[in-house]
Amino acid sequence: MDNSLSLNLRGRLVSLRRPLVMGIINATPDSFFAQSRAEKEEAVKYRVELMLAQGADILDIGACSTRPGAQPCDEVEEMERLRAALGWVRSMAPSAALSVDTFRADVARMAVEEFGVAIVNDVTGGQADARMFRTVAQTGSAYVLTHNETLHAVTPRDVLQSLVKRAERLHAMGVCNVILDPGIGFKPSRADDFAILRQLADFREAGLPLLVGLSRKRLVWETLNITPACSLDGTTALNMYALTQGANILRVHDVEAAVQTVKLFCKVMSCD
Repeated sequence: MDNSLSLNLRGRLVSLRRPLVMGIINATPDSFFAQSRAEKEEAVKYRVELMLAQGADILDIGACSTRPGAQPCDEVEEMERLRAALGWVRSMAPSAALSVDTFRADVARMAVEEFGVAIVNDVTGGQADARMFRTVAQTGSAYVLTHNETLHAVTPRDVLQSLVKRAERLHAMGVCNVILDPGIGFKPSRADDFAILRQLADFREAGLPLLVGLSRKRLVWETLNITPACSLDGTTALNMYALTQGANILRVHDVEAAVQTVKLFCKVMSCD
């Protein structure tokens, strides 16, 4: 693990010597894990309070389901849902580090400029909205650059090279804080996902922070022949493996389990 990495989150320098935990809040009616859905004010505030109490470093708020095969809501609906959810989050946690899960440039700009969101988490890697890279550069936010390929098989080396090429473009545009996400769960087969997981350490070659999102995904519950609701143990096992391979940020539904995993990892690796 590269102990020199850090993130600048709206002027606050955050060291990645200790891996961070990003908690998922879905202000949607159709996210794949039903227990993560928080459409109403009470549900959003409950998840914010719980996740922060459990030790979340970042809260990732989304208002448009991006699970494979989902039919995205339109931009107006996403904007309305997100404005409400971010308002509720800020009323509970005015200084919390926030990330917005969106692939639309205008939605990202709104979240950053109106609610002080520090990270734009775009599961399409800028491919859904040609204005996204420029918007991120203009707002000064950090950016999660995700590799998303659901149709064609890809090798881990192909994924890394694609991410590095787009990261270089972002840097040239003035985006200083680029976080790589190899897009596990957005590949055409579970074999592709596991191939990337096996070679996750190679992604450290880029010298950029590495985010891994494995939480309750298909590669866990299909492999174990269970349901997403029963996938916490499998998620925890893969999260620990990802940490040993250099993951700097774990994006999860279950903050407490992830925080405990990071604490045990750091005890073994002396990174705390």
